[in-house]
Amino acid sequence: MFAVEVTDHIMIAHSLPRPVFGPAQGMHGATFTVDAAFFTDDLDEDGLGVDMGAAITILADVLKPLNYGNLDEKPEFAGKITTTEFLAHHIFGQIAAAIAEGRMGAAGGRVKRLRVRLHESHVARAWYEAAL
Repeated sequence: MFAVEVTDHIMIAHSLPRPVFGPAQGMHGATFTVDAAFFTDDLDEDGLGVDMGAAITILADVLKPLNYGNLDEKPEFAGKITTTEFLAHHIFGQIAAAIAEGRMGAAGGRVKRLRVRLHESHVARAWYEAAL
């Protein structure tokens, strides 16, 4: 299987209001490096799995509404605990929707799997990965 992975980042504020999160229960900031990996079984006639430029643009567009935002104030996250894992799944869904809408062009039909990984720090990361 072939993969093209692109990277961007977001800076967010949020709280995790459950005792298990200790000091992170209060409002705090986080900077996440976000990787999106697009998996294909084959390459096109130009030798590409997916167009990296299109992948970079889709990831940037998906992250833009989150960047510099307070997730506690976003209606789509009302009542949700916005853990790193939760955010990986949310971003996955937004990228999958962009592919389904045709924003990746013909290559979108070749994407069999997608992985979205958020690096919370140099020692901790979480991801969501599934078939499309």
